[in-house]
Amino acid sequence: MSVSNTNDFEANKVEKSYDKMSELTAFDETKAGVKGLVDAGITKLPQIFILPPKHRAVTCETNFIFPVIDLEGINEDAIKHKEIVDKVRDASETWGFFQVVNHGIPTSILDKTLQGTRQFFEQDNEVKKQYYTRKIGKKVVYVSNFDLYSSCVPAASWRDSLFFSMAPDPPNPEEFPPACGEILMDLSKDVTKLGVSLLELLSEGLGLDRCHLIDMDCAKGLSVLGNYYPACPQPELTMGTIQHSDGGYITVLLQDQIGGLQVLHQNQWVNVPPVPGSLVVNIGDFLQLMSNDKYISVEHRVIANENASRMSVACFFGISPWESHKLFQPIAELISEDNPPKYRATTAKEYRNYALSKGLDGTSALSPYKI
Repeated sequence: MSVSNTNDFEANKVEKSYDKMSELTAFDETKAGVKGLVDAGITKLPQIFILPPKHRAVTCETNFIFPVIDLEGINEDAIKHKEIVDKVRDASETWGFFQVVNHGIPTSILDKTLQGTRQFFEQDNEVKKQYYTRKIGKKVVYVSNFDLYSSCVPAASWRDSLFFSMAPDPPNPEEFPPACGEILMDLSKDVTKLGVSLLELLSEGLGLDRCHLIDMDCAKGLSVLGNYYPACPQPELTMGTIQHSDGGYITVLLQDQIGGLQVLHQNQWVNVPPVPGSLVVNIGDFLQLMSNDKYISVEHRVIANENASRMSVACFFGISPWESHKLFQPIAELISEDNPPKYRATTAKEYRNYALSKGLDGTSALSPYKI
């Protein structure tokens, strides 16, 4: 199905004849993503993107101040180091999110990363569609909505994505798109160093040895996901990304200055303000499970925007393919008579299969493992 004119999708109305699966398939087969719809000049949102009212964004003004942690001097001064550990622990226990500045990654690397990934999404579709696939296990994947066909998802999200499996077994250099391959390899090296530092801080925050989470291989698996959110003609009817929590251990997010990321804190949606040169860090489901709820993996979402396109690049420290049958459970050193395990043991494969089957439906992927 072509998206060369605005009637292809605008013809979809909320009526008995609406065939969701047919429309999803037609959209998917264009391999043009959401960007293709915008380029075709649509003025009304296609039905497959329209969320039920209860899932739509409601403007919420709060007085919460999103935590920002300065990492400068992290390894130079013992007192400063302890202060940083305390701040990381507090934010991870109460927010599940925090922003870091003076993190050691050059601004030039961050800027080039956003520029390169944006260039990929905004190039001619005939060039980028060669990377479009839904095949599981591919190391480089361009797609719109990984969970497009999931029956649990209320509607498709208004975004296109570019995924890379970077560690422990990265793609060959020729597998990367020319627009962003080199800079993403550079970013991955720097983010891995930062991830190790963050996991050390998080280990200390749990009262464990500094290298405990590193020794559990929490820094070995890395994937990078570029998300492109085109300007939306009816943003009030959809979401850039529906509310969800992340899998894995931690996520390090680079976002541009458009804004739109929101975090659920004390039952209120709080904006994460873009700060030039900063990175957003959040706890993943597996670290919540392993910490026995000491750290929390919090739901977050991205609001659609009608005025400008938004670009973000998320770096996920998660489960490597070779760990698929490894058992994960609350860390033994954190368990006591007063703090019994809150989760049963599970494998990465079991968790991943459940998470993929349910998609981003606004529910926690940890629910089946609660004791």
